[in-house]
Amino acid sequence: MNILNIILTLVMFVVIGIIIRYIIVKNKNAEEEESFEMEDKTYTVESAINFVKKRLDEITKINLYDIGLSEEELKRRKAKKYELKKALKGCTYGDVNDKKYVKELIYDLLYKEYGINESNISKAIPFDIPSLLTSQDKFDILLYTYKKDFGYEALTEIIKKYDLARLKYVQGETKPSYVITDDEISQIYEQEQIELTFTDKLNILVQRIYQYYKGFSSIDEIRDMNIDGVSGGVSGLPESFLSQVAQTDSEYLDQITEYKVPRACDSIWIMFQGKSIRLAFLSFGRESELKRVCQNIYKYNNPGQLSDTNGYKINEMKDGSRVVVVRPSMSETWAFFVRKFDVKRASLEQIIKVPGKEDAIDLLKFLVKGARIISLTGEQGCRKNNNAYGND
Repeated sequence: MNILNIILTLVMFVVIGIIIRYIIVKNKNAEEEESFEMEDKTYTVESAINFVKKRLDEITKINLYDIGLSEEELKRRKAKKYELKKALKGCTYGDVNDKKYVKELIYDLLYKEYGINESNISKAIPFDIPSLLTSQDKFDILLYTYKKDFGYEALTEIIKKYDLARLKYVQGETKPSYVITDDEISQIYEQEQIELTFTDKLNILVQRIYQYYKGFSSIDEIRDMNIDGVSGGVSGLPESFLSQVAQTDSEYLDQITEYKVPRACDSIWIMFQGKSIRLAFLSFGRESELKRVCQNIYKYNNPGQLSDTNGYKINEMKDGSRVVVVRPSMSETWAFFVRKFDVKRASLEQIIKVPGKEDAIDLLKFLVKGARIISLTGEQGCRKNNNAYGND
C-alpha cells in the first residue's frame, strides 16, 4: 500500500511539473509573439509618419539659446531652423525645391535615427512580396523608376508606352470610358520586372511618408508631372449620402458595398492631352484625407479662408497652376481642380489634330492679325486656354 502511494505521489508530481513547464513555455511564446508584433508595428508607415512629425516638431520648436551654443554655431543652427520652417511651409504650395529639401531631411531621420534598414523596410511596404503590394504601391514603384530616367515626363511615358489613354469598357458599365484600372497597373508592374536597391526602397517610403504628412496624399507626385491637370473628389458618392442611406436603407448600402461603387474620396482624375482619365487604382482612402488636401492645396499667397460661408476658392499654386477648391455646403463633397498650363510646348500644330487643320490655323492667324474678337467655346478639357496662349 505504501509503495502504491509513493508511485501515485510521483506520478502527481510529474504531471504537475509537465503542466507548469507547459504554462511557462506558452507564456514565453506569447511574449515572443507579442514582441514580434510590436517590432512589426514599429516600422509601419503610420508609426514612421508619427516619428517624423514628432522629430520635425522638436527641431522647429527647440529653443537654441538654452543649449549653450557658441555664437557661430548659434547663427548656423538658426539659419538651418529658419530654412526648415520655410521649406515646410513652401512645400504645401507646390514648390518642388522645398519638397526635395523636406524629403532629404526625412530620409536622414529614417536612416540615421529611426533605424530603417534592409531587413525591416519591407514591414512598411512589402517590396519583397509582390502579392502583398497594393495598386498604389505598384504605381509608386513604377513612377519612381520612370522618374529616374524621364523626370517629370515619367507619367506621360507610362501612359504612352502601354496605351493607357484609350477608351475601354469596365465591368458593370455600358459605355466605354477613359480609365486606368488596378489590373492594368498590376500587369505593367509584372512586365517591368523592377529590381530595387535599398536606396530606391527608402526613397519610395520617404515619398509615401511625405505625401501623407505635408504633401497632397495619393496625387502628390502626379501633380508634379507634366500633364494638363489633376482633380479629386469630383465624382462618386458623397459621405453625406452614404450616411443617410445607412440610416434608412441598409440593403441598398449593402448593394453599394458589394458592387464597389466609388465614393467621392476614391475619385482621382487627370487631364492628359485633352482627355479626362480616371485613376481607378488610386484613392484618398477616407473623406478626412480628401478634406486635408483641399484645405492645403489652395493656400499659396494666403487667398483667405475656405469656410461654409465662402464655399469655394480660386487661386494659383507656386508653379503657376490654377487651382479651384469647393466644399460643402456649396458642393456635395470636398473637391479640387488643378489645371497646369504648359505654355512652352503649346502650339496650334500640336493642339489642332483634325483633317484640314492648315486652313483652320491660317484662319485663326488672320483673325488675330486683324484684331478681331474671338470667342473660344467648348467643354472642359478641350484645351481652350492652350489655344488662347498659342495664338499670342
